[in-house]
Amino acid sequence: MTHQASCCCGQLTLKYPEAITKSALCHCTECQKRTGSVFGAQVALKREKTVVNGNSTIYKRSGDEGGQTTFHFCPTCGSTVYWFADGMPEAIIAAVGAFADQNFAAPTFSVYEDRMHHWLKLPDSITEHMA
Repeated sequence: MTHQASCCCGQLTLKYPEAITKSALCHCTECQKRTGSVFGAQVALKREKTVVNGNSTIYKRSGDEGGQTTFHFCPTCGSTVYWFADGMPEAIIAAVGAFADQNFAAPTFSVYEDRMHHWLKLPDSITEHMA
């Protein structure tokens, strides 16, 4: 099964040839700003198995503990499709929404819950929590 993600205009794509069995939610304020939503939903993929096509523009930012995250977004439509984090050199992290798949793996991990909006209820599939 090949999974494919893309930006809104389809210029920047990502293909992953293996099963994706879990995803994560991030409630940090930077993910809230990046997505324009109350959290970011992402999946970590094996970097060596992932194929990216198209042009991207990058944006780098430092995390709470000083590590760099490099976001790749489409220069035409602005959609963030994937990113790299210093703390996960073997992974490419992709936005769950870029896959546009209603059957995508449910999140099992939730981070920065201390910044989560008070009215948000997490799904039962989340078994790992981090404040």
